[in-house]
Amino acid sequence: MFGFLLRRLIYSLPIMLGVALVCFGLVHLAPGDPLMSILPPDASADLQAQLIELYGFNRSYPEQFVSWVWRALQGDLGTSIASNRPVASEVMTAVSNTLRLAMLATFIGFVLGCLFGFVAGYFQNSWLDKFASLLSVLGVSVPHYWLGMVLVIVFSSILMWLPPGGAGPGGSSQWVWDWEHFKHMLLPAITMSVIPMGIISRTVRALVADILAQEFIVGLRSKGLTNLGIFWHVVKNAAPTALAVMGLQLGYLLGGSILIETVFSWPGTGFLLNSAIFQRDLPLLQGTILVLAMFFVVLNLIVDVIQTLLDPRIARS
Repeated sequence: MFGFLLRRLIYSLPIMLGVALVCFGLVHLAPGDPLMSILPPDASADLQAQLIELYGFNRSYPEQFVSWVWRALQGDLGTSIASNRPVASEVMTAVSNTLRLAMLATFIGFVLGCLFGFVAGYFQNSWLDKFASLLSVLGVSVPHYWLGMVLVIVFSSILMWLPPGGAGPGGSSQWVWDWEHFKHMLLPAITMSVIPMGIISRTVRALVADILAQEFIVGLRSKGLTNLGIFWHVVKNAAPTALAVMGLQLGYLLGGSILIETVFSWPGTGFLLNSAIFQRDLPLLQGTILVLAMFFVVLNLIVDVIQTLLDPRIARS
């Protein structure tokens, strides 16, 4: 087990370096001048030169990349051009907000997806299977931002059960573990959970159908094992793949929530990325993308370890 973990850590290092290189390159290839958002129209050439030197834009791209990676390894992601605040503090605050939202959305999607998947897999070609499959297809097909706006109209404007946006009462961005703040998280979490629910449901349905058709299930039935015992064997065989899909979906939600967080004014990484893109804030944009990408790599590593613990055949292979 230790050797498997060590190999996975070694394999992750070049992936992290490649992610950092792609992140740096794509951001610098985007058009526009990052200093135009803070420079006045009548800025002198000396002021422009001072700011260019301050942010290191006067150096070559390889020098900028090496300096950026070295400072990032020390926890320094630079200073935001728009707000003049440390990028690391802004990113970590936004990541904590998005992580809470993504974990709740993944939990909802995983529970509902497993429920629909097991029901569809056990009752293949029945009306339950068709109903669960319909919900899965709708979950993957419905646009997130449209569903979010519909939920706001229904539950906030018409029924007035839940707040329409923000992270807390009065537009507060400070999170507190109480019911008033939790209510602000329900609508965006439900909206985000729809796609993971559909993907996990279809995956679990295919897994259950394949496992039930295998010979060892027939042998267990012939030995008189109860349906509950057979169900437990199906769960054990389907769990590694289902957990892997859940981990990937959590990673996707961390970086792909920009539209939902914009609709619900949730102060997370998606909202931060949206602001950084429109303000052409290169340090903030690079830092946010890098942290999200590293989270995704680490999350994949954790999922691999959990899969190995649940299925020792992976480590032996």
